[in-house]
Amino acid sequence: MIDYLQSQKQEMIHLLETIVNIDSNSYDKDGVDQVGALLKDKFEEIGMHVKVHRQAEQGNHLEIKAERESEPKILIVAHMDTVFPKGEAEKRPFSIIGDKAYGPGVNDEKASHVQVLYAMKALKESGSPAISNVHIIFNSDEEIGSVSSKALIEEAAAEKDYSLIVECGRPNDGVVTSRKGVGHFTMNVQGKSAHSGVEPEIGVSAIEELSHKVIRLQKLNDYDHGLTVNVGLIKGGTSVNTVPPHAEAEIDVRIKNKDQGMNVTKSINEIASEETVEGTRTELTGSISRPPMERTEGTGKLFQTIQETGKELGFSIHEVSTGGGSDAAFTASKGIPTIDGMGPIGEFSHSETEEYTDLNSLVDRTLLLAKTIERLSE
Repeated sequence: MIDYLQSQKQEMIHLLETIVNIDSNSYDKDGVDQVGALLKDKFEEIGMHVKVHRQAEQGNHLEIKAERESEPKILIVAHMDTVFPKGEAEKRPFSIIGDKAYGPGVNDEKASHVQVLYAMKALKESGSPAISNVHIIFNSDEEIGSVSSKALIEEAAAEKDYSLIVECGRPNDGVVTSRKGVGHFTMNVQGKSAHSGVEPEIGVSAIEELSHKVIRLQKLNDYDHGLTVNVGLIKGGTSVNTVPPHAEAEIDVRIKNKDQGMNVTKSINEIASEETVEGTRTELTGSISRPPMERTEGTGKLFQTIQETGKELGFSIHEVSTGGGSDAAFTASKGIPTIDGMGPIGEFSHSETEEYTDLNSLVDRTLLLAKTIERLSE
């Protein structure tokens, strides 16, 4: 496998360039479907079965197995969408500086597309039966919460023994064993407008009410225990000389465990329901949309297997925790041992200039993925 993948490195980089230079924002269905069509062709070329789950608004999802009716025990999940707008690839196309590849979505997570494909090619080339033990999902909407693909991922996860999520690997051979859960809430406050100079006393300021709520929301933060509540966007009012009749806040929540999620949701609802400025009314929408990926005993054993596999290959695999959410949450919440960050190594995802993938890790991480699949299939 090592010799085969080394011989394919330039071909892998060329495919990475092709995929990075295709815009695939979550809301750019044509772009995501172009990536999906390319991947479908590549997997079918090596004899794998690809089922396309067509979507009306976002891009189509791909479901891939070695045989149509097989029942693999390892689930691999990757996403094809990025956060970058249409036109970004033309503005700053794929480039290589030293050992690093740059471009929109190169690290999050187009390098992983190449990795998964070539891990399957390496298994096939070596004659390993482990290729039949893999069930792959490429989804199109991870960056916007996996709204349409969540059910597909959870269905695919049923009866699986392991889940490997190929978000980017962390520097110095890191993989992810726990992630925070993610919530998004919107607080909409209604007041009453009035001329601020002529008759301000008959107005009711929605912005004043929202200001009291924002202060209380920010006080919910408990960094020591991994809970963050961030009021990231606010807007309101109609003009500078009008008592504002409406105001809105968007709130990002990150939780370390399920109990935190229940407690913080209760607190946010209480803040929304309690009125400080008489005459205002507040509507709250939203929820914890992505559960936390908690480190379990099963995850610990799976990590140990990956660490031992890495050691045999000369890698010093270590585990990390992160505050970002991913599709790993959906498999972990079903009790399936899950490891994330199995993709090629890089940093600065979502950055307009600094996001990169370490090309030295492209072959290494592909080899690690293939050998891990082999070892888990024994």
